[in-house]
Amino acid sequence: MTVRKAGVIGIGTMGQGIAEMLAFKGLDVYLVDQCADKLAAGISQIELSLDKQIEKWALTQAEKKQVLNRLHPLERIEELAQCEFVIETVTEDLEAKKEIFEKLDRACGPEVILASNTSTLSLTELASVTARPERVIGMHFVYPVYKIDLVEIVRGLQTSDATFERTKQFIEVVTNKKGVMVFESPGFVTTRLICLFINEALHVLEEGVASVEDIDSAMRIGYSFQHGPFEMADRFGLDSVLAALERMFREYGELKYRPSIVLKKMVRAGHLGVKTGIGFFKYDKDGDRT
Repeated sequence: MTVRKAGVIGIGTMGQGIAEMLAFKGLDVYLVDQCADKLAAGISQIELSLDKQIEKWALTQAEKKQVLNRLHPLERIEELAQCEFVIETVTEDLEAKKEIFEKLDRACGPEVILASNTSTLSLTELASVTARPERVIGMHFVYPVYKIDLVEIVRGLQTSDATFERTKQFIEVVTNKKGVMVFESPGFVTTRLICLFINEALHVLEEGVASVEDIDSAMRIGYSFQHGPFEMADRFGLDSVLAALERMFREYGELKYRPSIVLKKMVRAGHLGVKTGIGFFKYDKDGDRT
């Protein structure tokens, strides 16, 4: 399978990570966002990420230049007609995503696979607004994209075997990550399990069993996690964790998915984690703990 041109819709945290990774792998990446300022800010963030890798001797200046030269900002979805693979990464809003998939279906050739990076929404419902439901699939990357070598390949009700195989090949050959197949279910595997882990840590905190720092240390040291549950939540974005839990609570109707009141208070206060510089811990502009 040869893919030279890929489209990425949305220039938020996940869109930036996916675009950077694909460009580093040698693909021309066409970035779409309806706001020109967001596009410019997103590419600036990608450049900052590359600079941090240069500081750690993981990248050269020449490689950085090559990656940036492969990023092509666009403002209209219709301009993605030249792409062979398209990944949507906008916020978890079903109606917004459906509108995007309708436009993609009209703009892209019938052989193009349309993928979504959604973590909780229905691929079947997204596919229903297109004339190619068999070519709609989920590609759920895990943050941070360049570090985590896993992608959940999510099959909707009508996703074909051929689409799954092409997507799996794209992930494992082009991006050099491991693809695991999951069937459509709110939260899939990774989001469902990690959000429950974080939510239970919040309940332990509410009950006064241990402090934020000690709970994180216990899980990080005791079970070899890179980050404890609270730092994980900060890095995912507390608003994103809350949204995922609320959606799973609505879909499954089980109390174990009901978000902790502490999480709700943090989000209401605007303490969203790394993206705002403060969550359960404080962070500098590079996302490092202070």
